[in-house]
Amino acid sequence: VHLVESGGGLVQAGGSLRLSCAASGSTFSVDAMGWYRQAPGKQRELVAAITSGGGSTYYADSVGGRFTISRDNAKNTVYLQMNSPKPEDTAVYYCNAEIRGGPDGDYWGQGTQVSVSS
Repeated sequence: VHLVESGGGLVQAGGSLRLSCAASGSTFSVDAMGWYRQAPGKQRELVAAITSGGGSTYYADSVGGRFTISRDNAKNTVYLQMNSPKPEDTAVYYCNAEIRGGPDGDYWGQGTQVSVSS
């Protein structure tokens, strides 16, 4: 199973950006999915997460009300809509997925850079 992220780049503060992460491979199922980020000199932190059915979500306090996580299970894809980003949101964003049958495990994407200019 592979996770491939896309949608990163440079965005102005107050703009918007959408990240995507698609899981692909042989037969598998996807449970919870999430987005993490790591800024230079800082630890990786959980930004947002969503359950398998999409009925429950979690947001870090720093992004609540600005970012929205969603998923399309038919496409095994998770999204992170980033509205009104701030310079402090600048980081490498990583997709994470709990996979069953692929074999079972926690999988990570390669990361995508998001840079927010003031």
